[in-house]
Amino acid sequence: MEKGAASISFVSPAPRKRVQSMKEYHPPLGCRDLLRLDFNENTFACSPKVREVLAGISAGALTRYPEREPVEAAVAGHLGLAAEQVALTNGVDEAIHVLFEAFLEAGDELLLPVPTYTMYEVYASATDARVAAVQAGDDLLFPFERLLAAVTAKTKIIAIANPNSPSGSVATREQLLKISRIAPHAVVLVDEAYFHFHGETVVDLIGKVPNLVVARTFSKAYGLAGLRIGVLAGSLEMMRWVRRVLSPYSVNSVALACLRPALEDATYLEWYVGEVLAARGEFEAALGAVKMRFWPSRANFILVDIGARHAEFVEQMRAAGVLVRDRSNDPGCDGRVRITIGTREQMRAAVEAVSKVAQDLKLGVHAK
Repeated sequence: MEKGAASISFVSPAPRKRVQSMKEYHPPLGCRDLLRLDFNENTFACSPKVREVLAGISAGALTRYPEREPVEAAVAGHLGLAAEQVALTNGVDEAIHVLFEAFLEAGDELLLPVPTYTMYEVYASATDARVAAVQAGDDLLFPFERLLAAVTAKTKIIAIANPNSPSGSVATREQLLKISRIAPHAVVLVDEAYFHFHGETVVDLIGKVPNLVVARTFSKAYGLAGLRIGVLAGSLEMMRWVRRVLSPYSVNSVALACLRPALEDATYLEWYVGEVLAARGEFEAALGAVKMRFWPSRANFILVDIGARHAEFVEQMRAAGVLVRDRSNDPGCDGRVRITIGTREQMRAAVEAVSKVAQDLKLGVHAK
């Protein structure tokens, strides 16, 4: 402190009550320079066309504020929608956040089948709404009938990851339509983050089903997780409210520059998705061969029942050079570990590691 300067005492202001009640999420990141089968990212690379664009971005281009509208129009065309029905976001997380900020308030309920994506509950806790959770059974299938029975007059948003994480299970188109009809007073969010590995969508129903909103991410099949870009699509009326909450500059210019070439490179996308689907089948067969229980998945990951030694399994897999994700803290998932599916070559290396660790820990066929 400079001589003669007055002493200033600072008292941190108390946060709002709803901020005090917010849930915290700390992703288990750190050194990830191994085979990344822990976060459901693209495990290989982005499109070569994206890399070409990245190499050509000038220093001067980074001095300008990003302009999302032209790219939103391109994405809308790709989805078969009008530009006004689409908003690009800073990853699908921002899409969820702004939707909840726009439509949830005190006395409302977020209806959530669990286990599911953690951030739904985190963002809901930033509002004054209540989370009404509907637990899936041990089969982890979509709890359709129980969800319908849980709809009340207070239900304001129903969030459904389709396919779901960490289970890989899906809701059918007919089920989603019935939920939308049963709850016309609620926003029905269908989060299609893993659409490319499932192949079924309800994005064609945008504007036809007025309370339907669809979210997509470009972090998975497209390999743009580091650029943080997602999309939210809904009716014109719905998106007008969303845009009131959405920051005009939240999507950076590098992400915007890379998105178009990523969408245009259908050859790369088809190759990568094909690799994952083939590898998923091979990996499921390998798990079956060593008699390890798993849940059939329509996404780019598989949930495996490890049991009481789940923490040891994760650590030994890391020691073997493979990162996997312990989901034991998720509702109904004690002892279960999620393993991302990469390319066939990557997953053959993963099979070797799983087989060795399972033998060391006496799991599956090795159990006495």
